[in-house]
Amino acid sequence: MRFLYVAPRYHTNQIPIMKGLTENGDSVCFVSHYQGTVEDYSYVKPVIAGYSSLFLLGNAIYLKMHKKNSHAGDMKLKFGFPSARRIRHIVRDFKPEVMIIRERSVYSIVVCQACRHMKIPMILYNQSPLWENEIKKDFPHRVVKKLLPAVRITPVLGKQDVNKEKEDNAFFVPFVMEPRLPSENKTWFQQGMIHILCVGKYEKRKNIAMLLEIIDEIRDHFPIKLTVAGECSSEFHKAYYKEQQIYIQEHHLEQHVTLLKNLKRSEMDELYAGADLFVIPSTAEPASISQLEAMAFSTPVICSDQNGSACYVKHGVTGYLFRDNDRIALKEALENALEDREGLQQMGKMGYNEIKEHCSFQEYYRGIQKCLQRIGELEKERK
Repeated sequence: MRFLYVAPRYHTNQIPIMKGLTENGDSVCFVSHYQGTVEDYSYVKPVIAGYSSLFLLGNAIYLKMHKKNSHAGDMKLKFGFPSARRIRHIVRDFKPEVMIIRERSVYSIVVCQACRHMKIPMILYNQSPLWENEIKKDFPHRVVKKLLPAVRITPVLGKQDVNKEKEDNAFFVPFVMEPRLPSENKTWFQQGMIHILCVGKYEKRKNIAMLLEIIDEIRDHFPIKLTVAGECSSEFHKAYYKEQQIYIQEHHLEQHVTLLKNLKRSEMDELYAGADLFVIPSTAEPASISQLEAMAFSTPVICSDQNGSACYVKHGVTGYLFRDNDRIALKEALENALEDREGLQQMGKMGYNEIKEHCSFQEYYRGIQKCLQRIGELEKERK
């Protein structure tokens, strides 16, 4: 098949999917709004469609007016739009058999109009849970949904109970992750230390500062070394990174904490392979892929119970879940993990098995085929 993907950027969570599609003999065109700081083009090199000149002008004015707001740059994700002519050319030249587009946004609406005109089956991909607290049915949301694909996929399951709702045409399709390093081949506790890894952008919501405070409190009780690796590209990232450097110096944590930034994929793989425990302390995390990467390397995981990807972590089996944004709960989870080295190895083994059994490319591909079948059924119903 010929797959067209459209997303803000070529995120690392797309790499296993692109690998699977190309090895399966499918043709792929990946269109991104912009180029990220750290990207891996081993399987697919994205087409950067960019933004309309009109939007770029308006966005430049907006950024200048809100230069002290670290989230000002996010406006382009919801309201940015491309050149409609450029999008039509890309779609017409590639001739996709299915288009999978990320998020409900103005950009997505423009792309969908081009695909709809050519009668291309479309699937919406976002990270809203399959089971939602409430399905919004007010007039603006109904209009937006009409302009976007009727069928949605998400790698976030959410919690199913009597108070939750599920859209009729929504499907859970798991993240794709290849198993990388089985527990029995992993070198645990190198130099007699428990090596902790934290991955995330250098920004406040990632709660790196909270984790450093906890490390400072427990370092005399456990032989630990923490490595933090993350993107550091914007001025806001650099300021937060500097704050953590100062904290490390003031609390004499140089022997216990290392801060790394903007690493290559191969360098990240080395960190995952050498880690005995993975911690992602962030809040407001839609669905991080990093804990699945850790599990693929047989590394047990600690993450927030509100992280979208928490559905991949079995509490007490493949790692620990803690109350979101709760410092005491995170500390307790860390201490529980650090007290049991054999338990860490067992959790790592179980996490690896979870990846192997539930996050294969075949599972993803079957999910896409179900969506295409549903799109066909909806077309027949309209007729």
